[in-house]
Amino acid sequence: MRVLLELRPALDGHAGIPQETRLLFRGLAGMEGVDVLGLIQSSNLVVDAGLPLLRGRLADAREAAHSIDRLSQVVVSLQQGASANRLEHVRKKFLKLAGPISGAAKDVVGLKVPLTGFDAAHFKDYVWRAFFARTLPVEDFNAVTTREFRILRWPWAYVNALGAATGAMGHALYPRVDTEGIDLMIAETPYPGRVNRGTQLVVRYHDAIPLLMPHTIKDRGHHRAMHYRALKRNAADGAWFACVSEATRSDLLSVLPEVASRAVTIPNMISHNYFAETASAARVPEIIWSRKNRQAPYSGGAEVEAEASLRGDLPYLLMVSTVEPRKNYLALLDAWELLRNSGFPHLHLVCVGNLGWDHEAIMRRFTPWLGRGGLHLLEDVPAADLRLLYRHARLTVCPSFGEGFDFSGVEAMRSGGVVVASDIAVHREVYADAAEYFSPYSAAMLASCMRDLLDTNAASRREQLVLRGKEVSARYLPERVMPQWQDFLLSLASVANPGDRVRP
Repeated sequence: MRVLLELRPALDGHAGIPQETRLLFRGLAGMEGVDVLGLIQSSNLVVDAGLPLLRGRLADAREAAHSIDRLSQVVVSLQQGASANRLEHVRKKFLKLAGPISGAAKDVVGLKVPLTGFDAAHFKDYVWRAFFARTLPVEDFNAVTTREFRILRWPWAYVNALGAATGAMGHALYPRVDTEGIDLMIAETPYPGRVNRGTQLVVRYHDAIPLLMPHTIKDRGHHRAMHYRALKRNAADGAWFACVSEATRSDLLSVLPEVASRAVTIPNMISHNYFAETASAARVPEIIWSRKNRQAPYSGGAEVEAEASLRGDLPYLLMVSTVEPRKNYLALLDAWELLRNSGFPHLHLVCVGNLGWDHEAIMRRFTPWLGRGGLHLLEDVPAADLRLLYRHARLTVCPSFGEGFDFSGVEAMRSGGVVVASDIAVHREVYADAAEYFSPYSAAMLASCMRDLLDTNAASRREQLVLRGKEVSARYLPERVMPQWQDFLLSLASVANPGDRVRP
């Protein structure tokens, strides 16, 4: 079975969907009977064409210098940051003024858009560092860089904008990607495109938040519309949906009940980087100091090291998530302030995450504490350091209003940490009885929940949670999840139409 996996998310970020994309590609690369190929497409950039294909395979090699020159141009085109900004400006102008009819739209609407090939033989360094290095161990280098890759030139954001704009006029239009020779394509979100009849599309469905919680997302009108239009198109085209949790599957079916027979649940995988950490907490102050978000208004900076040296440790709460409203940072901040003023005056709060959308109100509350000390906002923390932070945090807090899976609690459990989480369906499902729960709408309840576990008499309960967390988090190890993917792929092969390409 030849499987084409969308790699676009792997270009961005360390955790979440980017991490899942890398782990799934590696898992498929080691699966018997599966030949996985990576689909290279940028979110915002027009990518240069790669090498020609013949019946879905790389055509006979041209002069080596010519091929290498062309692929070098592909690499350069994937890294033109200024072009991305210009394209985003053009996209917004297009949506506002030009409508769906433009020269580029004519190139893709109603036509079969060709894929071209990318031979990584001379570009393994780029492929590894751009797509895989932030998650996979170096032992996987050859397994992923020796695969075949395909290039789709048109930016994902552009064709999404096209579908949203034309959908508003009555019929969403998307390009048909020429997937000749591909049995199955896995897209990491609702995909703004169509595939050949002989290719089965599978959408890795992470959450329905753009539809069910549209007030919490960025660029709300456009993001909601592009998610809905692409989702509807995929469903109408007979796509299967591999949901990351049963809660996410339930949300999907609340929107599209007609896909119930084509929706399965396969959980996300946890990275090999998270395991029971045995190192001491001695490096924690250094990690906090060296990974501070430099956009944050810090002043001073020696209080972490000074307090740690006086006390012998640094008591802190940990939250790992993008700084945006849905993650519920403000409730955690309120609860932390309550604890500081009622028996835990030396308790620090460490937040790990890049600044996201609508973060201004959160940062206004953070700013006095960032100046005074006690609250620390970190970014780009390597997995090995994050594992140490998880292990030595008094608690890892997952207070979100809504999630599709929520990696941070599982990572904390795998690292030997103690987790408290908002009482939402997906947390109950994913974390089971390995966490304590609180209402995300009550800072007082969160403070009470944390106080109970911070109490000196809570050692036994904390130990129970750590032991149970080890068992629960093991459900998401690749060796437990990839067999579920294999069973799913085999089931697709068994129900494929006789004329289709899907086969084991």
